[in-house]
Amino acid sequence: MKIVTYNVNGLRQRISQFGSLLKLLNSFDADIICIQETKLRRQELTADFSIADGYESFFSCTRTSDKGRTGYSGVATFCRVKSAFSSVEVALPLAAEEGFTGLLGCSRKDETASVAEGLEEFSREELLKVDSEGRCIITDHGHFVLFNLYGPRAESDDAERIQFKLNFFKILEKRWESLLGRGRRIFVVGDLNIAPCAIDRCDAGPDFENNERDAFTCWPSNTGAEQFNYGTRIDHILCAGSCLHEEHDIEGHNLIACHVKECNILTEYKRWKPGNAPRWKGGWNIKLEGSDHAPVYTSLVKIPDVSHHSTPSLAARYLPSIHGLQQTLVSVLMRRQAAKQVKCHIVSSSFSDESIISGDCSHSVKRPITNCNVPGANISCCSLDQDSENTILKNDNSEDLTEEAACNTTIAFNRRYISSMPNQETKKRARKSQQLSLRSFFQKNSNLDNGLDSSATDVSGNQTGVLDSNSQSPEAPVMDDHGGSPTRSDMNGIASSQGQGVQEGSRYLEKEKNNIALLEWQRIQLHMQNSIPLCKGHREPCVSRVVKKPGPTFGHRFYVCARAEGPSSNPEANCGYFRWASMKSRPK
Repeated sequence: MKIVTYNVNGLRQRISQFGSLLKLLNSFDADIICIQETKLRRQELTADFSIADGYESFFSCTRTSDKGRTGYSGVATFCRVKSAFSSVEVALPLAAEEGFTGLLGCSRKDETASVAEGLEEFSREELLKVDSEGRCIITDHGHFVLFNLYGPRAESDDAERIQFKLNFFKILEKRWESLLGRGRRIFVVGDLNIAPCAIDRCDAGPDFENNERDAFTCWPSNTGAEQFNYGTRIDHILCAGSCLHEEHDIEGHNLIACHVKECNILTEYKRWKPGNAPRWKGGWNIKLEGSDHAPVYTSLVKIPDVSHHSTPSLAARYLPSIHGLQQTLVSVLMRRQAAKQVKCHIVSSSFSDESIISGDCSHSVKRPITNCNVPGANISCCSLDQDSENTILKNDNSEDLTEEAACNTTIAFNRRYISSMPNQETKKRARKSQQLSLRSFFQKNSNLDNGLDSSATDVSGNQTGVLDSNSQSPEAPVMDDHGGSPTRSDMNGIASSQGQGVQEGSRYLEKEKNNIALLEWQRIQLHMQNSIPLCKGHREPCVSRVVKKPGPTFGHRFYVCARAEGPSSNPEANCGYFRWASMKSRPK
């Protein structure tokens, strides 16, 4: 069995990177894949993000509305199985739980809901607050219990988040101690946002180069630190408990010694790899695909199957947003039939009202009549199916609609029906007719000079209705030659020559504007280059950044060395140069 943990830094981005959720999951070739920082809200859990053939998934999303934490964090566990509904595979959990307090899914007013064992010393408010950020999924696989965690991050000067982080891990510790006390085996995997020892940090000390290992899992995304492998090890796989052997009390027998084959970092998922062109030396134009974390995996051996069991109800396949979209064929057909009946009722009512207003016809149009049985309607109406739904707007060769005996009032009704319910083609034609070209203005001026009515020459520009068969063709001349007036071809020739002159003039003006804009932009760039300082370590142009941390300098701009962050002893790394962009930015 292979278990992988990966902080994806946005599940949507990783799916886009790999092409699909299935391709992303298959790339790990693992049985259980624990993902952190999905950045998905509950309403965004569509099938594209949660359902993949051959996998069952379990999600926890943030429930808090605190500023900056909506759609933040989130964890998901994907289990690869051959048979989802009834299986003996260990990868398919026997049970699943969102959060680790036992209160999620219960009403806040439900005082009878009991907290998880070992957490009785905490108040309900503390427990619900810890579980409200979508940071934990627990799956019970029979032989072991798996915690998929995304640990909170806390800045050194943020007392509130530090307390939140302490409560988070204190509650977690109580929960797994209770399970271990009952003889259960525990795996805790995920981005814990903790570097346990000095060796787990790149800035451990001056002798860092002597102890350097390619064993970091996270690199700052805004400093290019992965170029020098200047990162931290905060993604972990922890385990505790006895082995599965009957003689587990024998010395040397435990879960790690007997069942953990290997544990390592999947460095091929790193954004920057040795041999790549330096991203930070000379510019920011090289985009690195992937998360700022690398996955970590462990391989287990000698894990037997479990008894037959079904998929837990927490699985994503049972979510209303996904399960509710699986409709039966009968329901689809029933809704379609109901839609037909409503349309029939509307059309028949329109015909009935028009016949009352315009009077009876001496001859009626032939069409099939059926009873639509619309509730509340005591009239018969024409039966419409999907193909004949808009036949009233069409002028085809069918016998029913081209009958010469049709009365004039029916024709008038058809025209009014078209103008009151225009289709997409007439709407597009109307919008297009309102966009007048430059040539059309010259045509109008020439017509006015010759004493013509401009409305007679601009039929296409002002008419938004439907032309009948007797209307004048747009290609026909506006006036004949009896009065010596110019023909359409003569007018087009004059307008064409004038239009060409105007077009040449407009092109010249546009070119001049572009040249002026280019010169102005070059002037701005030159000014910016002259104002950008050079770093003291390499004498290279710095990059500007903005303070995003809340405080007195929030939003202020500063300059730093453009090179990637790395060990201070490496002359190729960032030299540490810093300067505020203006005197006003300096803190008092």
